[in-house]
Amino acid sequence: MTTPAAGTRGVSKRFGATRALDRVDFDVLPGELHALVGENGAGKSTLVRILSGVHRPDAGEVTVDDELRAFDGPRDAIAAGIITIPQELRLVPALSVAENLTLGDPPLRRTLGVKVIDHTRMRQQAREQLAQLEFAPDPDTRISRLSFAERQLVAIAKALRRRCRVLILDEPTAALESREIERLFAVLARMKSQGTAIIYVSHRLDEVVSFADRCTVLRDGRVAAVRQRGAFKTADLVEAMTGRKVAQIDAEPLIPGAVVLEDVTDRPDAIRLHANEVIGLAGLLGSGAGNVLRRIFGIGGEKIETRRSGAVCRITSPGTAVRLGIGFVPDERRLGLVMNLSVRDNILLPSLDLLTRGGHLDRAKGDRLVGQLMELLDIRPRQPWMRTAMLSGGNQQKVIIAKWLARQVGVLLLDEPTQGIDVAAKAQIHALIRDFAKRGGGVLVRSSDLDELALICDGILALHQGRITDRLQRSEGFSEKRLHAAIGG
Repeated sequence: MTTPAAGTRGVSKRFGATRALDRVDFDVLPGELHALVGENGAGKSTLVRILSGVHRPDAGEVTVDDELRAFDGPRDAIAAGIITIPQELRLVPALSVAENLTLGDPPLRRTLGVKVIDHTRMRQQAREQLAQLEFAPDPDTRISRLSFAERQLVAIAKALRRRCRVLILDEPTAALESREIERLFAVLARMKSQGTAIIYVSHRLDEVVSFADRCTVLRDGRVAAVRQRGAFKTADLVEAMTGRKVAQIDAEPLIPGAVVLEDVTDRPDAIRLHANEVIGLAGLLGSGAGNVLRRIFGIGGEKIETRRSGAVCRITSPGTAVRLGIGFVPDERRLGLVMNLSVRDNILLPSLDLLTRGGHLDRAKGDRLVGQLMELLDIRPRQPWMRTAMLSGGNQQKVIIAKWLARQVGVLLLDEPTQGIDVAAKAQIHALIRDFAKRGGGVLVRSSDLDELALICDGILALHQGRITDRLQRSEGFSEKRLHAAIGG
């Protein structure tokens, strides 16, 4: 048998009273794409962090080439050839694309006997590395100017530059469109042919079924199933992950109510949103769909005029938007949370003024509200005082949504709301979106998953180069061909 490139034997890990992993056996072979799936909180992130040297196991062993290894930190794992691309990208926003790709190992040349960075070669290397993903930004562009999906491509290219032996990808396609996903898997196929072992963490089960050579399912910190390619389907994974079958949510057409939000500026991407309505924004990378949401929330310093519940208001900042009853779930969780604060404090943060009477905060009311929302959204574990940074990515996403439900906003702006969320949690989020609209709210949602938009939306706006190019209504039927043509795909 082929010796595993890396793995664990009987690994267990606890965080206080929470058992994250319980005697987990896992391995990945050279030239294999091994998928790791499970609900949020099942232990996937903990297992990845142990393999990448971030955590040390309480019990059990980590192996590389079937030899026992004890990593004292990520540097040891990198030295052993294990490279991890986490959900939260570790790039330096103030540096350029080329500088980020070569950070820690820049090309050098001698000038008057002194070693200096060769910026020409740095740019050329950046172009060559990104060309593998068919992505061609200006190498001198600052990372902060790229979208999240574009930054993710840079992070992947940075890992590929290291020529690693074991590549761990944690939700790499969550914010990518179908074209970028195809490019990524073409690169992964080349890496597999060269003997690289790949651990692939994803909630997109259709990708797992299509591309994984083997799949391990975690549930409640234990291995629930291990399946070879061709021996499992999406429904099998759902049942192994949850212990139950998840029903499809059928979105019912709603009768639009009064206008709750209208962009009254003379712009090609101006939006009108009614009560009881879920409107989707669809567009390829760089289409401007994400900018629409950020602009309405007052991000970027642009002053815009909107008609909110009949009155014309000027939004000059996120604070103004919140006071007008508008909530925003960004595509990057770190932008919507204070990671060092507790789950409770994050949920209550936008609502402190509503919970304060006579200068005193009603803590009991706040605790009740947090408890209700954690139960409603199934935020795990049910520990409101736990630091938000300790939660899995999907549970962090639920906390962002919970804070706006606590505020009782009338308009929700959702940017990729289900990226990195497991299939059961995704169904819950979809149901919450529909319920929010049925109760009189209005929702604008951007998603790179067109099937998701077709499932939950009453209407879809197609954007291309900052302009609305088409408007589709559920009553007319969502045409995939028409939508792809409208967004330029």
